[in-house]
Amino acid sequence: MLDVLIPMAWAQDAAAAKPSLLENLMPIIFIFGIFYFLVIMPQVRRQKKQMGFLAALKKGEQVITQGGVLGTVTGVTDRFVDLEIAPEIRIKVLKNQITTGFKEGTAS
Repeated sequence: MLDVLIPMAWAQDAAAAKPSLLENLMPIIFIFGIFYFLVIMPQVRRQKKQMGFLAALKKGEQVITQGGVLGTVTGVTDRFVDLEIAPEIRIKVLKNQITTGFKEGTAS
């Protein structure tokens, strides 16, 4: 009878050991770290680059809007950009709607 009770007592002691709070949080911290480096950091870099591009925008540059309109910058204010999309045809576009610069002969 004693041979049956001793292994049961050892099994109860081993099962009673619980992981610490830090051990429980490590997978969550690890997943957040991966998410930060793979998603958040590249997005922040892209956003800073775009803000720098918009701040340096000047007359005469060719740009593409988010809607796909290609035009030449004829005026820049804090909030708006004047684009000439055809000879003597000008439109006013929100500055944050400008996506990229465009140079003749390039694919992007």
